[in-house]
Order: sequence, then C-alpha cells, then structure tokens
Amino acid sequence: MKCLILAAGKGRRLQQRGDSKPLVPILGIPLIERVIRYAMEAGTDDFYVVTGYQSDQVRDFLKRLAERLAIRITPLVNDDWEKGNGLSVLKARDILHEPFLLLMADHLFDPHMVCALTAHTLPDGEIVLGVDGDTHNPLVDMEDVTRVKVEDGKIRDIGKGLADFNGFDTGVFLCSPAIFKALDQSMEKDDTTLSGAVRVLAAEGCAKAIPASVFWIDVDDPAAFRKAEKALLDRLRDKSNDGPVSRYLNRPVSVLFSRHLVKLDITPNQISLFSFLCSLLSAGLFALGGYLALLLGGVLAQFASIIDGCDGEVARLKYQSSDFGGWFDAVLDRYADAFLLFGLTWHLLAAEASGWVLFTGFMAIIGSFMLSYTADKYDNLMRKRIKAGGWAGLRMGRDVRVFLIFLGAVTNLILPVLVVIAVVMNLETIRRVRLACVD
Repeated sequence: MKCLILAAGKGRRLQQRGDSKPLVPILGIPLIERVIRYAMEAGTDDFYVVTGYQSDQVRDFLKRLAERLAIRITPLVNDDWEKGNGLSVLKARDILHEPFLLLMADHLFDPHMVCALTAHTLPDGEIVLGVDGDTHNPLVDMEDVTRVKVEDGKIRDIGKGLADFNGFDTGVFLCSPAIFKALDQSMEKDDTTLSGAVRVLAAEGCAKAIPASVFWIDVDDPAAFRKAEKALLDRLRDKSNDGPVSRYLNRPVSVLFSRHLVKLDITPNQISLFSFLCSLLSAGLFALGGYLALLLGGVLAQFASIIDGCDGEVARLKYQSSDFGGWFDAVLDRYADAFLLFGLTWHLLAAEASGWVLFTGFMAIIGSFMLSYTADKYDNLMRKRIKAGGWAGLRMGRDVRVFLIFLGAVTNLILPVLVVIAVVMNLETIRRVRLACVD
C-alpha cells in the first residue's frame, strides 16, 4: 500500500510554533514524522509527500527521515499550494495507479484507523473515508472541522459549513485513482478542494464511510496543538500492566515530567541511569542514620520510582524504544531495589545489631528479586489459566515495593515495612509457583 501525504500548506495559525507547519515538533517529534510513523505502524513503507510552502526545508527533512527509517519517501512539489488542497492530490496522478492511502501532514490519528481502511476491499472508482461519528468529540474544532453526512455507510454530503451532518472528516482516506477524475470534475465547478472531489463521488454513490471511533485530531492552531499534546500524554497513562501505585500516583506525575523531557536532547537510557543514581543516593541517606536523612531518602526513593516511568514514556513519544533499553532499565531496577532495602537494613543495624533485623532485610531483598524474576514468566504462564481480577490478578510490582519503602521512611517504621515486604513478596512468589504447577 502506497501512501500520499499532503504537506504543502503554510499553517498560518500555527506559525508561533514554527515557520513550516509539517516540521512543527509536538512532544519532540515533527508532525509529519508522527504521521509517517503512524502509517508505518499500519504496514506502509512507500510514501509520496506533496510539499509547497518551505518546500526545500521540508524535503531536506524528509530525505534524512527516509535514511533514518529505511523507507522510501518521494517528494512532490505543488507550486500552487495557496489554492485548494485538491491540487496537491493531483500531483500524484501520474504516479499512483492503484489504491493508496491519503493522509494529511497535520492530522494525528490512531494507526488502527488506517488498518481498518486498508482491510477494506476497495472497488474501482470508489474511495473510503474514516468518519468520526462522535459529534461531541472534545478534540474537534467545530468552527474549522469538515463535517460529513453519512447514510447507510455512504457519504451523502461533506463540507465545513454543513448544517445537516452526523460525523467528521478525519483526513484519513483510502482512495482509488478515481479521486483524480473527481478532482477534475470538481475543478470545472471552480472547487479545488479535496472535499469537492468527495462530493462528486458521493453523488455517484462511490464515497463510503468507515466508522472511526479511535483517537484523531487536526493540529491546526495553538488550541488544537495543546489538545493534541494532552491527548498524546493521556494515551501514555493507559498502561494495563501498571501496578496500583503506578496507575494512580506515579504515572500521572511522570507524564508531566516526560512532557518536558521529550524536548531535551536526552535519551531514555540516560533517564534510566538518572533514576538509578537517585535510588543509590536514597540508599546512602538511609545508611547515614537519623530521621532527617531517612525522610529525605524516602522522598528521593519515591521520586526515583516516578522518574523510572519517564524513560519508557520518552521512548514511546520519541520512538526510541529498544530491547536493550528495556533490559538495561530492568537491570538497574534490580540493583536499585537491592541498595534501597540494604540501606534500610543498615539503618536499623546501626541503631541495634540484631540477627532478626539482618534476616528480615535479607528476606526482603530475596523476595524483591524473586518477585521481579517470576513476574514476566508468571504473567505469560497464567494469562490463559486465570482471569485477571481479585487476588489472582493482583500485581505486586516494584511500584508497590518502593512506595512501601517511602512510607516506612516517612513514618520511621522501617522494621514493620521490611517485614511486610519480606512476607508479602515471598508469599506472592510461592503462590505463583503453586498456581503455575496446577494443570
């Protein structure tokens, strides 16, 4: 599947963010790169991008992007970019002779929408548009959005000033070459917009609509830009494998940090290392003795736990995820856990040497390691055997462990917390082994 992307406009309303709209970075990544990566997630790797305003600048970026992503990007130039966007589509007439994706460089969307369109069998002479049926979508600018009237799965009318409508144009199309002929017919009526061509096809019953109930947004002005940033960050919070502390405390805070970290020239692995160093400093404060050092160490440990979520968030936002990064973060987490628990144990031993304290600290460290070791293997093994929920689906992850350390340090109840960690973590490990043995 080939993909045509329209990126010729000036984007006057967004110029405070950058002179070239397709290159305006949103959470560290230019708009057009996000659009291309979304299409890649849906299986596309052959792109044609129509440029206009600041054409040379955009084409230079696309050349570097193509090399970086190992894909083919062919730039097409529309010198009449100030006219209707239908003229940009026509620039691909002599190139695209088969069904193709048609996307807008300033429309962000969930890749699942593209998958839904490409799974559709497209007869010759037809087009399909992803239509958002949520007429109360808070991400939509009602003054600027292109409205659509859909009946029986077919588009009956489309336009910005449409009074009778039941959906919105998401800017995600699957087109046959018939779109070019429709554009010619629309231009005969002095309408050079893409919507004009859709109306021509709609009149012939050849414009279909696919329901689009997933995320999308037209990033057209500062207000929409802020909404898009918030929407992208909110999507980071939806992590089904988060523990309770991560879901309700760490993640909401870490996302706020990640919003700013993506704009800096730092890597996710550097964030992982910083989080580990914070944990190391926290353990050192525990070992110093005294309540003030204990309190500061507890706060620093929880801060490190929050920052520990930023590496993955930044990696996803900036497309820097890697197998090594996940492994490196896991290794540092295990070291951090050991140092934190050892620091608490040292704090108690400095006040009173006791074999009981030493044994409790040792079992807490062992329980922490075994719970982490069995987590992935247990989740994969039990996914098909038990339903998530209740005690069987309870996640006793690192977020809970570090939060208990934080509470113990703040309340100066270190021994009870070590006992809880030792008992709960080891019992949970034993429970996993027992359940895993059940046929």
